[in-house]
Amino acid sequence: MYIEQLSLARQLDLVFNEIQEELSSLSSGIVFLHIRNNTIGKFGVIHDPIQGCESKDLSFHQGLTSKQIYAFKKMAIHSLKYKSHWTHGQISFEFALKNKKLATSVQFESNYNMANLLSRSNENISSRC
Repeated sequence: MYIEQLSLARQLDLVFNEIQEELSSLSSGIVFLHIRNNTIGKFGVIHDPIQGCESKDLSFHQGLTSKQIYAFKKMAIHSLKYKSHWTHGQISFEFALKNKKLATSVQFESNYNMANLLSRSNENISSRC
């Protein structure tokens, strides 16, 4: 089976399965997806590996629990219903543990290609003549 044959939600499920171990060691960050033709290409996690203040011990770093990762993945998949009318772009899912509670947000970025727009315009003009 090819990745292009999977729904975006199923692809996102695969992404979260791949990064689950990394998320279990992080208390905040951004999961990003680069999308082209409704297919996830590049994905990953952006995070600051050193956080804290002078009085805190940085040797122990609590990350997301499996229950929090599941809730995060569920929110991410649910958010896909708000993506509409674009096939190229980026989705960023921000997460943070605040008082041991998970806070999340999502940001969509659509990308368009001017060359494609101009070629479609030229085709429309040609078909009218």
